Parts: sequence; C-alpha cells; structure tokens
Amino acid sequence: MKVCLAVTTMVVAAFAVPLGLVIQEMARDRAFSNAERHAAGMGPTLSITTDRAELTRAVATSEAGGEGRMAVHVPAVGTHPALTIGERRADPRAVAATRGQGRARTVTVPGGYALLQPFAVGSGEIAVVEIHVPEREVSNGVTTAWLVLAGVGVALVIGSVAVADRLGVRMVRPARRLVGAARDLGEGKLGARVPEEGPTELRLAAVAFNSMADQVVGLLANERELAADLSHRLRTPLTVLRLNTASLGDGPAAEQTRAAVEQLEREVDTIIRTARDAKPRTVAAGPGAGCDAAGVIRERMEFWSALAEDEGREARVAGVERPVWVPVARADLAATLDALLGNVFRHTPEGTAFAVDVHSGDDAVIVLVSDAGDGIADPEAALARGGSGAAVGSTGLGLDIARRLAESTGGDVRVGRSVLGGTEIRLWLQRGTARPSAGRRAARAVVRRRGRRTPAR
Repeated sequence: MKVCLAVTTMVVAAFAVPLGLVIQEMARDRAFSNAERHAAGMGPTLSITTDRAELTRAVATSEAGGEGRMAVHVPAVGTHPALTIGERRADPRAVAATRGQGRARTVTVPGGYALLQPFAVGSGEIAVVEIHVPEREVSNGVTTAWLVLAGVGVALVIGSVAVADRLGVRMVRPARRLVGAARDLGEGKLGARVPEEGPTELRLAAVAFNSMADQVVGLLANERELAADLSHRLRTPLTVLRLNTASLGDGPAAEQTRAAVEQLEREVDTIIRTARDAKPRTVAAGPGAGCDAAGVIRERMEFWSALAEDEGREARVAGVERPVWVPVARADLAATLDALLGNVFRHTPEGTAFAVDVHSGDDAVIVLVSDAGDGIADPEAALARGGSGAAVGSTGLGLDIARRLAESTGGDVRVGRSVLGGTEIRLWLQRGTARPSAGRRAARAVVRRRGRRTPAR
C-alpha cells in the first residue's frame, strides 16, 4: 500500500504541476493579448489626429479607457507640446525607451503590469499607448484551476490507495489464513484447514495445504491404529500367560509372576486407550485381496482349543469343512478372531463353553462367536467405541476391531444372546456387491435355521 501511495503521488505531481503552470501561463497570455487588442484599437485614431480633445474622446469611449486602464503618451509635434491622456502608471523612462526602440514592452507597475505599445502618428513621431493589466486579471482562474487539480490529485491518490487496499486484502488475507493454518497444524491442531479462495496461486497453495493436512491426519490415524492393533494382539499371549500363572500355585514367586502379568496387561490396555484417541482407519484388504476364512478359523481354534482344554472349557467349531473366501486380509481376520476369543477367556469363568460357527452364502459370510457365560447386559454399549461394558478395565477394542473389519466389506457386527446361554457376536462379511439389506436378510435366514433370535441393535 505504501508503494502504491508513493507511486500514485509521484504520477499525480508529475502531471498536475506542469499542467498548473501551463494554465497559469495561458491566463497571463490571455490577459496581455486582451491588452494588446485594446491598445491596437487606438492605432487608427493616432494615425489621423493628435488633438487632445479627439484623443480624450477616443480614450473615454474605449473599453480599457472607460475602466481607467488606458493612457496615451503623445510626443511634441511642431508647436504642440507633448501630452498624456488618461492615468499614467508606467515610468516616463520606460515610455521613452519604448518610443526609442519602436517595439512593445511590458513593465511592472503598482497593482499589476503595464503594456506599452508604440504607434506612429501623422508627423512621423512615435506615440505610446499604455494599457494597465491588473494582477487579478493575470491570475484570473489560476487559483481555481490549481484547486481543481489538487482535488483531482487527492481523489486519484485516495482512489488508488483504496483499490490497492482491496487488492492487498484479497491477497494478504488468504496468505494470513494459510500462515495461521500452518501454525495451527504445527501446534497439533489437526483439523486446521484453509478456505480455497483468493488469487489462483493462493488457491493452489490452499489446495496443496489441505491435501497435505489430510495426508498428515491419515498417516497419524493409521499409525495409531496400527499401534492399537499391535498392542491388542499382545493380549493373546498375555491371556496364555495369565492362564498359565493360575496353575503356578501359591508362593512369593507365583504371586510376583501373576502381579507382573497383571501389570503388563494394564500397560497394554493403557497403550491401546492412548492409541485409540485418533479417528479409526478403514480396514481394507485392497482390490482382489482376501483369504480362506475356514482355514484361518481352524488355525486359531487349534491354538485356543489347547488353552480351553487346560481350563476345562468345551470348544466347538462348525462350518469350516470347506474353503470359505472372504474379502479381508488373513492377518486382520486372525486378529479379529483372537480379540473375540480372548474376550471369552478373559471375561467368562473357567469351564465356560464357547463355539465358532461359519455360515457361507452367495453374497455374505457370517461368523458367530458364542459362549455360555453370563452374556452382555447392554449390547448397544458393547458396540460403542472404546467401552465394551464386558468388564471393568476393558478397552472395548476387540469389538471395535471386529466392527471395522466387517464394515470394510459393507457388513456389520451385532451382539446378542447365544444358544449356549451367553453372548453371541455375529460378524457379517459381505462378499461381493450385495447391499447391506441383502446381508441382513441372509443373517435372519441363518438365525431362523438355528431356531433362535438375535436382538436388534
């Protein structure tokens, strides 16, 4: 803005000052041109007569003479002495110099200027006509012109500054918003975004910044989700350790081992809660990816069946006799099964039976994880993110991992009452392009075939 003010001021001065001087010179020329015209009007009279009466009458009838601004200086002719008609203002020496040089001249007199114009009379002598030009006539209209030019110049400066301010705001405001958003993002405010407006360059910068911010948020979310998933997978061997420590009997070493395992479980739970603060990432296997759900379930059930035998639990698996393809990664499905089965061992007493059933259809695969425990009083709360309600200290991540896995295929997860009398987790995985409603109809058909009813969410 300061640059615009300085440039505009210099441009206005460069044009206004010369134009004002030209106007002043034009006013001066106009005043003296009028004086010359009045003086020329006395030329014919002086060429005819030098009689005082005639000249007095001619001066009085002229415009300048009537205003008292004309004087005629006639030299001595023969026996007629020199005479001056009208009010003389010029110095006699200036009049004599004009008569001697024979050309017009302008001299300064009190109150303005005097134009001295020589004319030849009949005797061949030189008479001088004096026209007084007042100062006000020389500067007539000059002050008004200067004021107009000054007003126009000020208006141009103000207008240019206003336009520059608007243009500057249009550029500076988006730039300041971009700087502020970058500062906020640097301070950890991951929701900072920039409106994509302003000049083209700043719009492109805003688009690039928003894209970068989205990438940062996505990367952080994926990192925290990965940390949460890895931490949750640690709970599977921790469950084995906890079960094994129960058979250590009494003694200081056994108590210290059990206390260490419990402390480790608490630390893992803390890591899970901390990592789950970010928005969950989408679990997706990618185009064409998938695994054999039956093979994964058989593998994980071999592991958990060994633990179940140690605790006197009856473990049953059904529907895994032939391959069942599902559009999820093998590691994600295994982690989901470990999370759900780990909850069974953790939150039900020893000797509680459990089962895993697989039902395969054309459009969907349903995996049912059931137990004979006390069940979940509030299925809605169980599905709420971060609070399964199964037990005090539970992170709820197991059900959340299952929910995200199902939703990545277009399916869902439901919690209900199992035929064993306890909790049933129904994991519905969509296979192809079937809509969720079709999957729900398939799930209801499975429920009817099994002769039981799953509570609605």
